[in-house]
Amino acid sequence: MITELVFLELRKGITREEVMSLYRQTAPAWAKNPDLLSKSYFFNEEQSLGGGVYVWTSKEAALRWHGEEYRTRIRALYGSDPRISHFDTLIVVDNVLKEVSEPLPS
Repeated sequence: MITELVFLELRKGITREEVMSLYRQTAPAWAKNPDLLSKSYFFNEEQSLGGGVYVWTSKEAALRWHGEEYRTRIRALYGSDPRISHFDTLIVVDNVLKEVSEPLPS
């Protein structure tokens, strides 16, 4: 399991409503992705910074879905290149399911 952080530099002055509109355009496709376990979108209005926290089945899946085609779409939609970092997911605390787990290495 891999946690991926994607940061997007957004245009100065972009509003929460504008960002939500952009995010809503991409959410349905991510909901259908078989390699994606979860995605959380985030936004900081003061810093004009957005992005997502992705949890993937493997690093290979993350790299496959966030290749050059993805980067081209992001540039077109948000006007900037994404900054992407990958991390091994070591422990997951899920308070909804009331579980603490240690995923197998990917």
